[in-house]
Amino acid sequence: MQERLPLTERELNRDLLRPVLTTPLWWWLATGFLATVLGITSIAGVILVYKGIGVFGLNRPVMWGFMITNFVFWVGISHAGVMLSAILRLANAEWRRVATRAAEVLTIFALLTAMQFPLWHTGRPWRTVYWVFPYDFARGIWPDIRSPLVWDPSAIFTYLTSTILFVFVLLVPDIAVIRDRTRGIRRAAYGVLALGWRGTPRQWKLQTLAGILLSAIILPIFVSVHSIVSWDFAVVIAVEGWHATIFAPYFVIGAVHSGVSGVVTVLILLRWLFRWESYVRAEHLEALGRLLIVIALAWFYFFFIEFMMGMYGGEGPELDLRHLQMMEWPFNMLFIVFLLAAFFIPVPLWLFQNVRRSAVLMFWTTVLVNIGMWLERFIIIVPSLMRKQSLTFNWGSYAPSAIEILFVIASFAMVFLGLLVFGKLFPIIPLSDAKEGKLLASEVQVGKVSVPAMYREE
Repeated sequence: MQERLPLTERELNRDLLRPVLTTPLWWWLATGFLATVLGITSIAGVILVYKGIGVFGLNRPVMWGFMITNFVFWVGISHAGVMLSAILRLANAEWRRVATRAAEVLTIFALLTAMQFPLWHTGRPWRTVYWVFPYDFARGIWPDIRSPLVWDPSAIFTYLTSTILFVFVLLVPDIAVIRDRTRGIRRAAYGVLALGWRGTPRQWKLQTLAGILLSAIILPIFVSVHSIVSWDFAVVIAVEGWHATIFAPYFVIGAVHSGVSGVVTVLILLRWLFRWESYVRAEHLEALGRLLIVIALAWFYFFFIEFMMGMYGGEGPELDLRHLQMMEWPFNMLFIVFLLAAFFIPVPLWLFQNVRRSAVLMFWTTVLVNIGMWLERFIIIVPSLMRKQSLTFNWGSYAPSAIEILFVIASFAMVFLGLLVFGKLFPIIPLSDAKEGKLLASEVQVGKVSVPAMYREE
């Protein structure tokens, strides 16, 4: 479909509020399917709690598997929110407008999904909660502040809280617009959430200032969260391939690589589902593609350094680990797929402008990236544990069980269900940002066509 810019503010409100004010049949079918997947997985969760983690494919010495792989993967996806919202907002990048809220919402549901996997991994979720946040103070038992079991929840809860606050503050003007277009209970609910917003100059000034301040405050959290996740690995001295000082920046840039790719995937899905070709346009995809090239090159640099550092020392256990990752089945096949999907297929394609401006090609290349980045986490975890403490034998090999695979599928179902429900309640492309961009469009060029007349106010 040929892209056409919205002519008026009325058209803009109509298009961006259509998902909120109307409910198509496909929305019910999609949410019903995703909810069914989560319902089936809840049954698997009951079986897990009843029988313990024996229902997983874990075995000595591989006591981490799909659960922790998914935890690291979804924490990585969550980094898209800050990368595209906070940094680009502070840099005042004009093309950020369509992507910011999608990135922020993806961050929220990715974090909510990620934080469940360490709980399920223990097989006894209530005990995990106790050792992190003790409630029986009379026993005098306190968490070990040197343990990652304390670091991870503290970092993730801080990141989740700040992101929800960030989203809500920037959502208030759009909630007020919905309030004025609904009736009955919905109007009352949106009226409470709008906090008395009337669009006065003072309110706009405070809201803009709050957005800038939150963007600046949340940036250190962005860096720290995945650094702390990397320390879950780096502080474990007895596991080959984990005790590396480069893990923190390597994990952070890998998280940004997968997170921004995830945002592009979600944006293109929204463009297709809600017919938003006039809003998620080729120039937005091209700008995101250029950003992804820079991020991917930085990630590959850190990956190469981390990988070669293990081989440079010439230590037998490290060399054996690299041999296992690259030469032995099935990790050799997974290693090749990981490199092709995460870097060697998408990045050369992104160098071509026609690819960056194509919604279909950008969709599939960003899907490839996240397939590769999921495999990267798996390759970091399982082969290293197989070589734990330099054992020359393996007590038991790891193969994921059907319940573990179901949990992986359910994690994607939970994130996409969250995005669909949020998009039904609130506009997922910011109305205020889109209108501001429309007012500034007198200086915009789309291809070779000048479009100032298309953006004039009625």
